[in-house]
Amino acid sequence: MKVRVLGSAAGGGFPQWNCRCPVCVLAWNGDPRVRPRTQSSIAVSADGAHWFLFNASPDLKQQIAANPPLHPRGQGRHSPIAGVVVTNADVDHVGGLLSLRERQPLSLYGTERVLATLADNAIFGVLDPQVVERHTLVLEQTAPLCLPGGASSGLSVETFAVPGKPALWLEGGTGSREDTVGLLVRDGAGALLAYIPACAQVTEAVRERVRGAKLLLFDGTLWRDDEMIASGVGSKTGARMGHVSIGGPAGSLAGWAGISIPRKLFIHINNTNPVLIEGSEERQAVIEAGWDIAEDGQEFLL
Repeated sequence: MKVRVLGSAAGGGFPQWNCRCPVCVLAWNGDPRVRPRTQSSIAVSADGAHWFLFNASPDLKQQIAANPPLHPRGQGRHSPIAGVVVTNADVDHVGGLLSLRERQPLSLYGTERVLATLADNAIFGVLDPQVVERHTLVLEQTAPLCLPGGASSGLSVETFAVPGKPALWLEGGTGSREDTVGLLVRDGAGALLAYIPACAQVTEAVRERVRGAKLLLFDGTLWRDDEMIASGVGSKTGARMGHVSIGGPAGSLAGWAGISIPRKLFIHINNTNPVLIEGSEERQAVIEAGWDIAEDGQEFLL
């Protein structure tokens, strides 16, 4: 199984287009200790020829251009992108679907809740159902990821609920266990990827779900809960947004302590997070705990 990090930042990317928080200022000034990042998304393939996107970032066109395995080949219209799996209805996870509207055959996977949300928003009708096949993912069940037309891709995905909340733009409605999910992605050889880009708490149930994974990509949005407030660029805490912080006694570093997974990386990192700064105290704490920070363009072979 091949796993490529297309984007590793949270909504807005890094640096965020309208932000001069202390971390973004470093990026705007060209400080070599920080690297620009696009909004969170990964691509997975069992054969290197057919790829599935996991979340479709608003930066998708830029990400395709930066990743040659996703370039069209041959003559006429073609794409090695066989489908998209969305974990929730956050703008930074579904906005890129609008860039896939050129009548390219695709398979679109999501929970009933997420697919219904897309269906209720007329703008996503540009993904013609006659061309873009919808597939419902059921919690606690494993589903094959199929190429357009039904052929096997060699990958399967298991969907499970994690602590979270509805997308901010959907607040006010009734919550559901399908609002925030994690994914276990397997290939025919048994390689296992755990992908959880949003999670409000590292519970024992979440820890048990990912045991046996060779690679864990986990929510690294904030270092501390009041980070955006302290940086002077927001009024919401991490808990309010459904994201567990990395640091602190109730944070994810503490929550994942003792878990035996060969590679563990934080992804979906907010522009205010000091772990983006190489050499920072926070980055060093992450490394000493056996974790790393995801970067755009990384590829892992499981």
